[in-house]
Amino acid sequence: MDDGAIVNMTRSVDPLEIVPWGLSKLFALWLRTTYPIASVGRDLSVHYTLTLNRSMSPWLKLGNSVVIGKDVWLNVVGEDVGELKVIIDDNCSLAARTWISARNQIHIERDVHLGPSVLIMDHNHGYEDTELPIRDQPATPGGKIRIEQECSVGQGAAIMCSRGELVLGRNCIVAPNAVVVRSAPAYSVISGNPARVVKRLDLP
Repeated sequence: MDDGAIVNMTRSVDPLEIVPWGLSKLFALWLRTTYPIASVGRDLSVHYTLTLNRSMSPWLKLGNSVVIGKDVWLNVVGEDVGELKVIIDDNCSLAARTWISARNQIHIERDVHLGPSVLIMDHNHGYEDTELPIRDQPATPGGKIRIEQECSVGQGAAIMCSRGELVLGRNCIVAPNAVVVRSAPAYSVISGNPARVVKRLDLP
């Protein structure tokens, strides 16, 4: 590479981009040292706008090279503390405004990408008692969610499990704004509301 190309690359770097990058690294360090998270891997990057209640952090596991974007919310519901509730494995990225709320367990395997404004919940909010405001009713029992390795979830998609276990097999693609309420096999393209498999990448 000649000197001119190096100069052009240097000039193209916006110095202001260093500030949010540095804040994210500092916040990740602060999170690692002050929150009782069950496990935190190397090279964590967390935007300082993350919402995570300190009392819920013991049931959270973060793998290596996890990237958590702006305004992400990680939530744990209920008092059953028998196992980890939110597991995010190596090399996962959670884009801005991702919401994850777990009562039982949500496991996101390695190399999964969640687009902006994705919602993942393994339970729902009770609404059956007409004498109580919905906000005062407890969460439903729900189920479990596992998103296997190398899946990609598009912007605005919702993945919700009301009972049992919802599993998205490896390398699934969830289209933007899809509402996923049932499992899908590996290499599926999933779209719609309610979502269905519209294509299999492993089939001709």
